[in-house]
Amino acid sequence: MVDWVHFERSRSELGVGFIKILSYFREDGTKSVGTIEQAMRDQNTAALVIPAHTLKGEARQLGAEPLAEVAELIESTARFCIESRRFPDELVPQVVELRQLFNQTVELFDKATNPLLSRARSAPGGFGRKVANQDFGRI
Repeated sequence: MVDWVHFERSRSELGVGFIKILSYFREDGTKSVGTIEQAMRDQNTAALVIPAHTLKGEARQLGAEPLAEVAELIESTARFCIESRRFPDELVPQVVELRQLFNQTVELFDKATNPLLSRARSAPGGFGRKVANQDFGRI
């Protein structure tokens, strides 16, 4: 789902700006996916191109290749359909998949960048949590 080597390379190259770029990905990606879904409902082929292109670029920058590939397919098919003056009905499954991939990708990015999320899911015990063996050492 995510090329973690590419993700970490981007993280080190961008430095402190990485978190800001990640927040832009979340914000722009949410808008792009919504715009693509609305364009499909409205049967507006031209409105598919720019958000798919934007999502493709941002996903590739962060190593989310499966998401980028679906966005690229939507973009290239929409461009072809504009030239042939038809609506790309065949993209319905990819548009549905796009939402799922985007949400899964954002969740993976959150787990990778938020230490509280990764700790909460990995450590069953910890400070402030009841320990299972309360009777240990008591007679």
